[in-house]
Amino acid sequence: MSDNRPKPMPWSEMTIGQMATLACMLEVNAPKPGNVHRGADFSNLELNDFAVSAMAIGPAFEAAGRSRIGRTILTAVRATRRLADTNTNLGLVLLLAPLATVGVKDLNPAGVAQRLADLNEDDAADVYKAIAIATPGGMGTVDDMDVYGPPPTDLLTAMQAAADHDLIARQYVNGCEQVFEAVDFLTDQGTSHLSASDRIVHAHIRQMAAHPDSLIQRKCGEETARKSSLMAARVLDAGEPIDEEYLQELRNLDFWLRADGHRRNPGTSADIIGAAIFVALRKRKWSLPLWTTSGR
Repeated sequence: MSDNRPKPMPWSEMTIGQMATLACMLEVNAPKPGNVHRGADFSNLELNDFAVSAMAIGPAFEAAGRSRIGRTILTAVRATRRLADTNTNLGLVLLLAPLATVGVKDLNPAGVAQRLADLNEDDAADVYKAIAIATPGGMGTVDDMDVYGPPPTDLLTAMQAAADHDLIARQYVNGCEQVFEAVDFLTDQGTSHLSASDRIVHAHIRQMAAHPDSLIQRKCGEETARKSSLMAARVLDAGEPIDEEYLQELRNLDFWLRADGHRRNPGTSADIIGAAIFVALRKRKWSLPLWTTSGR
């Protein structure tokens, strides 16, 4: 008797839009400290908000190869806002858009930087519209290149002005160097025995330890951001991800991050990790299914 059951989709048939949605879902479901995930919601933000947002951006990224980066960002944010009444993914969309338009062979900092060099006045206008629609928290205002003011003619100049205090903006200046660094965190062979979810959590901790979270910095100040980074480093110093000492320090970090009404939410670190997952999917650095290895 022939087997008429549908066969799994070959890896090569996964589209850019599907990878973007999958990256968002994998990132938000992993129980990263201080963030919304499958076991923890915020009072005004739930896992379902991120799930519908992940679905919403798919069509925008399917068309990313035929669209300018700024228009992809604006389309994705508009689609998100129709389904979610608060900002769920602006930072991640800002990262995914340039990464989606670079061929896999050129998916590295130099290739991304070359693509970003093509940004023009239309891209700047669309990105500023997207920021206004998303209304991200903690942005404040600055004297130059204020995101709530008129858009600049050169988006990269605006990103350069914000790069010192905004890790997302910095990726536009350095070709997403921290994203590619996080890809190495995710695909480190030393964590290959972990489940995909635990590898994402561990990569998130490494990201926080390496780079103080800029969302925490904007909301709570530089000292608090540096403390969050030091606490993440303490988790790494406690042992391997399966060790009880590591898990206890991870719980301590999670408790501290949530203790101030979620103001210490390391959202920028989560965005970097989500973008890194997208790159890993595009470069086939993870095999499907991702959930075959057993974790804790």
